[in-house]
Amino acid sequence: MVKGISRRVVVVDAPEHRFFEQAIFIVRNDAAGEGITSRELVEEARRVAHNYASSGTSRFSNRWRTLNPIVYTLIGAGTIGLAWLIVALA
Repeated sequence: MVKGISRRVVVVDAPEHRFFEQAIFIVRNDAAGEGITSRELVEEARRVAHNYASSGTSRFSNRWRTLNPIVYTLIGAGTIGLAWLIVALA
């Protein structure tokens, strides 16, 4: 049940419609009192959406994603073997 609550939202269309169509941002209640125009709200929403979408595409994370699962298995097995060796020698 909704009781008379109204919120302002900014809807940004995704430039690439591969997985998502839109991003919806709920505007803080105190943002309207700061003299921010609707154009500034939309630009800020676009900037935040772009930064969020591009934050997971670093060179390091791309390299780890492209590794074969066998490599992950070997790294895990080597780590566990090293841990067993340390415990056995201690």
